[in-house]
Amino acid sequence: MLYDGLVIAIAAIGVIALLWAVKTLFKPGWLLGWLKGTFGLMLLLWALVMAFMAWDIVSYKELLAEKTIATINFRKLGDQHYRAVLVSGGGQEEAYELRGDQWQLDARIFKWSKAMAKLGFKPTYRLDRLAGRYYSLDKERSSDRTVYSLSESLTSVDVWEWFNYFDKNVPWLDAQYGSATFVPMTDGALYEIRLSHTGLLSRPLNQAAKDAVNHWQ
Repeated sequence: MLYDGLVIAIAAIGVIALLWAVKTLFKPGWLLGWLKGTFGLMLLLWALVMAFMAWDIVSYKELLAEKTIATINFRKLGDQHYRAVLVSGGGQEEAYELRGDQWQLDARIFKWSKAMAKLGFKPTYRLDRLAGRYYSLDKERSSDRTVYSLSESLTSVDVWEWFNYFDKNVPWLDAQYGSATFVPMTDGALYEIRLSHTGLLSRPLNQAAKDAVNHWQ
């Protein structure tokens, strides 16, 4: 797939830069040594940056069509206190304790321009954060807040942060934040989280979840 090819291409550029840097730094003779050494160090730094970029991009998943990227179910532990079990599309299961009345799941999304999309480049995503929220503004300000980071960049190079910062200057790629709107938590509720080209959607999968959503709306 083009997404895998992009990762390989970035990694290959990094390897080429690394080899060039080594050749430059260790070549016999020191004519213009300082310039060559500086150039070699710059290439070495560039090789590391490209390697870290490729490593970070690997953590994103390609979106081929609207799909279910996770499910989440809730068990009540106490007043406004729930155990949430999040199962990713790959089958990985994690449990979290959320406090409040509602939950929200966030994801980082890379979207390509129409021209790039026609060439076959698909959006990619990475689950980013799970949080709970209270209905009451007073409780939201004073009670315990629960926010969990679901994934972090594998290195200090965060490609999404870079592109999000320079978003207006990169016309062929859009780094955006997708959020499933806050949805009520209730005992026994099961939801699915779907990702489309427009963002995240949460849908109730059982009666407990449907009743909670209907009562909330």
